[in-house]
Amino acid sequence: MESISPNIFVKDLNKTIDFYKQLGFSIVMTVPEEGDFDWVMMSCDNVTFMFQTIDSLGDDLPAITRRDGGSLLLYIQTKGIRKLHDEIKDKVNVVKGLEKTFYGATEFSIQDINGYILTFAEDE
Repeated sequence: MESISPNIFVKDLNKTIDFYKQLGFSIVMTVPEEGDFDWVMMSCDNVTFMFQTIDSLGDDLPAITRRDGGSLLLYIQTKGIRKLHDEIKDKVNVVKGLEKTFYGATEFSIQDINGYILTFAEDE
């Protein structure tokens, strides 16, 4: 195995794109290439997420269901955590402020517009 790129199901792809752009992500690829997107790949440095509308699946994967957020936390290693925190804290829903953990990482957590939790961490 070489990497993992979560494909995250969302209700509003355009609002999701705008939200993740605030975090420093940029669009890598979309389907379709223009117009109303069904799927988008976004990246920031070495982190890549794919976002897709549940409607775009049709009947391809009936086992997939969608509830806001779900039981998923995306743990993102970063550098310059304090700077990142200061840049986004007033633009997003911070659910856990900056803190030093017992295992030595400095972390903070936010909730995205789809209910998913993103924890940013740095080993300072």
